[in-house]
Amino acid sequence: MQQSTPLQVLRLKAKADRRLRGGHLWIYSNEVDTKATPLKQFEVGEQVVVEQAGGKPLGVAYLNPNNLICGRMVSRDSAQLLDRSLLVHRLKIALSLRQRCFEQDCYRLVYGDSDGLPGLVVDRFYDLLVVQISSAGMERLKAELVEALQQVLKPSAILFRNDGKMRAMEGLDSYVETALGEVPELAPLVENGVNFAAPVLTGQKTGWFYDHRMNRARLQQHVAGKRVLDVFSYIGGWGVQAAAAGASEVLCLDASASALDVVEHNAQLNGVADQVQTLQGDAFDGLKQLKAEAEKFDVIVVDPPAFIQKRKDVRNGEQAYQRINQLAISLLARDGLLVSASCSMHLQRDRLVEIIRASSRQVDRQAQIIEQGHQGADHPVHPAIPETDYLKSMFVRILPSF
Repeated sequence: MQQSTPLQVLRLKAKADRRLRGGHLWIYSNEVDTKATPLKQFEVGEQVVVEQAGGKPLGVAYLNPNNLICGRMVSRDSAQLLDRSLLVHRLKIALSLRQRCFEQDCYRLVYGDSDGLPGLVVDRFYDLLVVQISSAGMERLKAELVEALQQVLKPSAILFRNDGKMRAMEGLDSYVETALGEVPELAPLVENGVNFAAPVLTGQKTGWFYDHRMNRARLQQHVAGKRVLDVFSYIGGWGVQAAAAGASEVLCLDASASALDVVEHNAQLNGVADQVQTLQGDAFDGLKQLKAEAEKFDVIVVDPPAFIQKRKDVRNGEQAYQRINQLAISLLARDGLLVSASCSMHLQRDRLVEIIRASSRQVDRQAQIIEQGHQGADHPVHPAIPETDYLKSMFVRILPSF
């Protein structure tokens, strides 16, 4: 559907269109010609036509004039705004990728900028959709989004988990709301042939983390007959899959007692309750306790939350990654496997390699990186936006020092 009422125009400074023409979607406030088009004239969430300095239209973006990232491109056609029709089209394109890659209807259906829908995440649990909106422009389209999701997927329930940290930066309220149907406390899903239930109403983010799917599949090849420790286990994504793949014993360590209750539920779902134990507490303290008790494990997974939220956190965050990896390595058997993961976009892959090297040498062990993992196909990387490529996992053989 074409726009009938003319949109306001946002004019860029000279040469400020280079990134956009190269495929990027973000517009920074210091790139706007504020003499020609003052940012204060725009409403939060408003869609505008973006023009280069010479007046040539570049497409349509929605704005938040109060942010450093003040605009996000939603269309390269200056006559086509993001509406219900375009939402349906983009959702169908996103769905076609997921259906091509996954047998079960359990995946991240929409991954923000990479799927041409900035500020939107949709996770699918069969016929239940859990939606997170993190931009004011997408918040304005909430009703149209619900209609588009119903048209494309015909879900039985839609839940908005609009309680993420990014919303405050956009000046948006935090809330959890059911938009359609009835949402269960635990939503079923299958990953790598293993059954899970995710606490979509109260758990972290949308209730589940689909991004490590391929890395958890890799783990299954290394755990038969092994003693496994899953640090920052949440609801057992790594640990329960390890038990289902034949691990002799799995210990899931997490600070959340309610998450560990779901670990036990998920272990029962797969008939591995006897192999899976839980330990509630801070990860660093828990590892120190296990070390004091002279425990040893064949495989240790360290998959922490983002220790580096912003660039200013890099130094302290890298120190936290080194501390946790060093503690884990000290608990590994002579020929053990460390799976070291990071979801911090600001931690570069080569820095994680260096942290693993330094951590192993600190405890007089030798590291061999045998595999490296990335995010799955339902988290596609936008080649112009490095921030969409955030997930890292290292499979590291830890030996006595050579």
